Amino acid sequence: MRSQFILALDQGTTSSRAIVFDHQARALGVGQHEFRQYFPSPGLVEHDLEEIWQSQCAAMQDAVSQAEVSAQQITAIGITNQRETIAIWDKKSGQPLFHALVWQDKRTTSLMQELADQAELIHAKSGLLPDPYFSASKLKWLLDNVDQARALADQGRLAAGTIDTWLIYKLTGGEQITDIGNASRTLLFNIHTLKWDEDLMQLFDIPSGILPQVVPSAGQHARTAKTLLGASIPIAGIAGDQHAALFGQNCVQPGMVKNTYGTGCFMLMNTGTAPIKSKHNLLTTIVWQLPDAKPVYALEGSIFVGGSAIQWLRDGLGLIKEADAINQLAADDNGGVYFVPALVGLGAPHWDPKARGLLIGITRGTQASHLARAVLESIAFQTVELAQAMQQDCGFTFEAMRADGGATASARLMQIQADLLGVPVQVPQVRETTALGCAYLAGLAAGVWDSQDQIAKHWQLAHSYEPTQEPDEREGLLKQWRAAVERSKDWAS
Repeated sequence: MRSQFILALDQGTTSSRAIVFDHQARALGVGQHEFRQYFPSPGLVEHDLEEIWQSQCAAMQDAVSQAEVSAQQITAIGITNQRETIAIWDKKSGQPLFHALVWQDKRTTSLMQELADQAELIHAKSGLLPDPYFSASKLKWLLDNVDQARALADQGRLAAGTIDTWLIYKLTGGEQITDIGNASRTLLFNIHTLKWDEDLMQLFDIPSGILPQVVPSAGQHARTAKTLLGASIPIAGIAGDQHAALFGQNCVQPGMVKNTYGTGCFMLMNTGTAPIKSKHNLLTTIVWQLPDAKPVYALEGSIFVGGSAIQWLRDGLGLIKEADAINQLAADDNGGVYFVPALVGLGAPHWDPKARGLLIGITRGTQASHLARAVLESIAFQTVELAQAMQQDCGFTFEAMRADGGATASARLMQIQADLLGVPVQVPQVRETTALGCAYLAGLAAGVWDSQDQIAKHWQLAHSYEPTQEPDEREGLLKQWRAAVERSKDWAS
């Protein structure tokens, strides 16, 4: 067959990446450019939209050059992006009106607290919780505080969207679209009717005319301007980063689970074509929609402090000089020491912003190696909590968990995770699962791959970590961990 290539644009929180994949899902060229983070004051995080665009352009030029392919050989483009980050710009001039407000931004915390009594309405319609993490309150802030924002909205000239929408607008010269998965992360989209929700837009005072058209995650919805790369290329795949990683991990059957180990951790379980309402403070989200198919849903749990706990051990306590040194320092057991990494509160399933970090169980015999072990275990314990909550919500018993992200390089952590989880932890050979996921979506729509079954053949196991712990020992450790978590919550009471 004729060689076919997919260009995946992976726009993240700190850098923009691009990867050229061939039809065997092999990465032929990679480009990456960081961009500046803006912190106007504590709790506020912003990005310059033009800097994001320029960094993404540079990354894709580098990837195409390194792959030694021409623009005419690129069959389609897939886009994956940091979710929840929101932007506004002038449709006519294409100029941003303000920096993008990043998913980490907390300026709307008080507003969301005021809407606490609307939590049931918000959760029932959007599958999400009233938290400044999501886009709606940040978009309201932009409309209320940026000069001319509402005036332009009244004139039909204001565009708003997540970063996928901004990139597509720039790539095409004016198209304003988003995929159904990104839309479901805004607090404005009804995951049951599959439309922007009038009640939610009214709740946040968002005019519907500024929002993008919602399209399936796979489909040839737009084409790039020919002047960018020398050819007009279909944009055929769009997905938020965690949704793309789930697809890239080939977790396409209900009950399949992936966990991404990064600064924090994001665990998603595919629940099929029916949304499941969580009873354990998990999120219900749409992860993707293929052409002429129903949307696929997932339960999601977010861990705020994952790999950053290791950074704290390095930078805050100075116990290690390099992050990977924790693997050598960590003891074979925790010596009775437990660390609850509530350094910025606790995420799912607790959602307790007042909880604080806790080290407990320290004695005269405690050594640095026990603290290192406790930090690694804290990442694994939090993941177990999410897994158990998901199983209780949906009734699935999964047979393995697929893992990706930087911390999967730690064999020590992965073995601890398998032991505490009680099922194998599988790390794939290709760890660029986010970029690969959006490439798969684009390739399916463009005919590079005929089916998900064909894609599944490209997933290859690098290592499977098998559980070795006895159930009684595992449950004893989990019992102590749960007690420590409750103590961390008590601090704020």
